[in-house]
Amino acid sequence: MSGFKEPSFADRQKAAMQAKRDILNKFKAAPGPDDPEVKRRAAEREAQAAQRAKAKEAREAAKAEEKLREEAAAAEAAALLAREKEEEVARAAALEAEQKAKRDARYAARKDGGKGKKKK
Repeated sequence: MSGFKEPSFADRQKAAMQAKRDILNKFKAAPGPDDPEVKRRAAEREAQAAQRAKAKEAREAAKAEEKLREEAAAAEAAALLAREKEEEVARAAALEAEQKAKRDARYAARKDGGKGKKKK
């Protein structure tokens, strides 16, 4: 069984030259910017970019519309809450006034009843 044979400097140099030649041939074989296939792919990429931009604008418009709806709903809820609070304050004031009137009536009755008893 033979061991590993280390490549010589000349072998490494030859391999490097071959790799450079392969890269150059690959580059030369690539289609140029005037090639119809290259132009077709570029046009497809531009069309896709335009579609993405259009879709993004549509999403942003939908988001803005949804945000406006949410703000309107929040404003409506705040107005409803404020109205309910005002009604609660009005009910509390009416209840307090009613209680005060009853208390005053009881006080007045007690005062009148006390004077009436002493006079008899």
